[in-house]
Amino acid sequence: MENNEITFEYLNNLYIDQHKSASEISKLISCSPNRINYWLKKYKISKRTISEAVYIKHNPDGDPFEFISPKNLEEAKLFGLGIGLYWGEGNRANKNTVRLGNSDAALLNKFIEFLIKFFNINKKDLKFHLHTFSDINIDEALMYWTKKLKVEKKQFYKPFVTKSGSLGTYKKKSKYGVLTVYYGNIKLKNKLISLLPL
Repeated sequence: MENNEITFEYLNNLYIDQHKSASEISKLISCSPNRINYWLKKYKISKRTISEAVYIKHNPDGDPFEFISPKNLEEAKLFGLGIGLYWGEGNRANKNTVRLGNSDAALLNKFIEFLIKFFNINKKDLKFHLHTFSDINIDEALMYWTKKLKVEKKQFYKPFVTKSGSLGTYKKKSKYGVLTVYYGNIKLKNKLISLLPL
């Protein structure tokens, strides 16, 4: 650039608006990454943390996460239900993925509605893992879940099959197996954890 000076507007657009790294910007304008870091510091443009940079790298089309607060009583009811479901039924062991498993399609639909309404997720980005038993017809079970949740078969991982045994009343409740819904987003996971009354 002229006189080796980078304007605030130019740098801010590349680094903040376009989410380019210092290294990418340096290649774009043929200078060293250290020079880009110098101008970032000079203009007091906050540098991204390593985790933020990794997050952007894995979401090149923009941040898929957005938290939207409930605006009325009906939304507040759904919000409270969703938080309660995640608190009681959710698997919080994985750091990067929101997971919730159940054999009740209505319950899973409510949780999905909660994620869409308050976190602006795209339903097509959800993944599902079906846990069935050896005496259950897998194709029939998959058809049941895709129809009930209005999702596509390609969103499902390979089913996990357990050998059937003496399951008592649980067997009746799990005619189509247990389904776990997955959504991979570390910011959403952290936000949900922060909302739990722990």
